[in-house]
Amino acid sequence: MVPEIFNLTGKVALVTGGSKGLGKAMARGFAEAGADVVISSRNETELRAALDEILSGTGRKGRYVVADSARREDTDRLARTALEQMGRVDILVNNAGTNEPQAIDKISDETWDRVLEINLTSVMALTRALVPQMKARHWGRIIHISSIMGFVSKEGRNVYSATKSALLGLARASALDLGPFGITVNCIAPGPFLT
Repeated sequence: MVPEIFNLTGKVALVTGGSKGLGKAMARGFAEAGADVVISSRNETELRAALDEILSGTGRKGRYVVADSARREDTDRLARTALEQMGRVDILVNNAGTNEPQAIDKISDETWDRVLEINLTSVMALTRALVPQMKARHWGRIIHISSIMGFVSKEGRNVYSATKSALLGLARASALDLGPFGITVNCIAPGPFLT
């Protein structure tokens, strides 16, 4: 039995990068707490298997959307599809991310643009697309998954650390914008973990 403070019955959670690892574990936690879930990633086979595992024994509904966070049109379609299929999104977890380690003098424009799009720009775009319906209900929860690398770094983690630091700033600023509308914005910055 889920304690009332954690009861999410009637809520819908969208988790990007939800087919494995931290995203899948969070989606399972939301389902166990009573939320219906939408997960996304690039791999339909992994999504299908993950959704079955996430929903198993919870009695919750769920959907998956094949979407590549490196493609803006996929991010826009993810927001539209989640709203069409579920009617609302109450909780958004921006978890999808990538890391392509390269020394600062070796970073190509293509690598910079791709990592920035996946780790930061898609987060802004998906959040922007889903905020209006949260504002209309005066309730929403937005969680960005940053990294300890947003505070400290390792050799070659130039683009990754830059994007994860930027997520912290985005969360702080948008929390101020959205707080008056009953929407919280938080950033989680995990270090290494096992799921």
